Amino acid sequence: MSALMAALAHLHTRRLVLRAPAARDAAPLTRLADDLDVARMTTRMPHPYTLADAEAFLERVGQADPGQEATWVIADASDAPLGVLGFFSDDGFAPELGYWLGRPSWNRGYASEAVAAALDWIGAVWRKPCVVAGCFTDNPASVRVLEKAGFLPTGVIRPRASLARGGPHACREFVRIS
Repeated sequence: MSALMAALAHLHTRRLVLRAPAARDAAPLTRLADDLDVARMTTRMPHPYTLADAEAFLERVGQADPGQEATWVIADASDAPLGVLGFFSDDGFAPELGYWLGRPSWNRGYASEAVAAALDWIGAVWRKPCVVAGCFTDNPASVRVLEKAGFLPTGVIRPRASLARGGPHACREFVRIS
């Protein structure tokens, strides 16, 4: 295991563990992600979300280049998956943050806690001073998470694809410079 992969293994917060995704996560992630109100706030998640979708996701992230993509399962103290968080770098000027939580974990501060830990990681391990993120304009909870983490709105709103919505939807862009 490379040093970078080892650094991905576990991030600990007061209430959460962010850990590398594993095959055992397929069924619980399917149950959480097969909720239209979860899936429609993401760009890549279809609805309905099936076990085959979860297995394909886990296989893809397991094969990702850890220098270009970092993905964690957000788990509680008992190691039960609550959602997913990750960074990916496509040819943009900065890595992009994405995350989602299943409905039972909403409004508990888990997203803010997980995002803070991941931002500490990206600064220390990838040494990236700038991170971008986006959220659909009808997702005020995600706006609050991003603003709490120090992201600022860029003023750009552009259409982004959403598999669950069946097409593009207005997405507000944010940037964080540390």
